[in-house]
Amino acid sequence: MIKPDDPYLLVVEDSDEDFEALRRILLKHCELQVSLKRCYDGDEALDLLHQTGDYAETKLNKPPNLILLDLNLPGSDGRDVLRQVKQDERLKVIPIVVLTTSSNPRDIDACYRYGANSYLVKPMDVQQLKSSVCLLLNYWFEVTQLPEPARSVTA
Repeated sequence: MIKPDDPYLLVVEDSDEDFEALRRILLKHCELQVSLKRCYDGDEALDLLHQTGDYAETKLNKPPNLILLDLNLPGSDGRDVLRQVKQDERLKVIPIVVLTTSSNPRDIDACYRYGANSYLVKPMDVQQLKSSVCLLLNYWFEVTQLPEPARSVTA
């Protein structure tokens, strides 16, 4: 269970291999203590994010502090998730980092227009992925002051 004061990262990723690589990097190479929640597709992520109250069904007591979002997902794809989250008054303050294999300029442009806070292309090199993920998490969880979405906007 994620404790109330723990920062937590929501990873929306359908690839078991990519998620497992990310999870291992977080546990073994990044010095941050961040709780992790995974959604396998866009619909699951939207269901989780739109829950009201204390997130009791998922044992979560707050929205995530940061979302890592893949674009190519079954059901609602990452573009849909990004659009819906950034249009929701309660959720739009959550930073969203797109972490995907797509380097298509149209995807990059669309994601920034929809409100993405950052766009990273997944590197194929494991060392580069370790470096990028640790740098990314250090920035978002150590350098910046993150909003508290559930408390920042009245329902």
